[in-house]
Amino acid sequence: MMRWLVWLLLLAPRAAQAAEEGAAHFTWELVNLALLIGVLIAFARKPVLRYLEERQQGIRSSIETSEQLLRDSESQLARWNERAARLDAEREEILATTRRSAEQQAREILEQANATAERIRHNAAAVVERELRQARARLQEEAAEAAVQAAARILRERITGDDRQRLVQEFISAVAAGGDR
Repeated sequence: MMRWLVWLLLLAPRAAQAAEEGAAHFTWELVNLALLIGVLIAFARKPVLRYLEERQQGIRSSIETSEQLLRDSESQLARWNERAARLDAEREEILATTRRSAEQQAREILEQANATAERIRHNAAAVVERELRQARARLQEEAAEAAVQAAARILRERITGDDRQRLVQEFISAVAAGGDR
């Protein structure tokens, strides 16, 4: 780089002498521009290159970070999609399990209700049978009581003293004959 600067400095006076006045002025402007560019390149080259390299490194780092974030985001999205799919399947499984459980509970409740109804019918039939037997027994007792009272009334009305005596004798004979056996 320095070589160019030296060459320009050495060639500048010759170019000025050889050119005409209008062309000399233009040539000097070109030479000044070339000198300015040479000086800028000589002194600003390393900081500009360092800045450009740092900038390139920063951009590269940002791109790598962005790519990593993109990969992480895609991975997280895939996991969430998997989880969402599993959640749908889990939801369906929970619904099916709940449905089966509810149906089983309904069957059990119905079976219990049927068993309770059967027990109530059986108990009611037993109560009715017991009440019927008790009513029959009371009726028989009442009928027997009424028959005894009717027989006693008939006997009082129709039996005479001699009939009574004869019945007592027959009773005693029957008791005595039963005792001999």
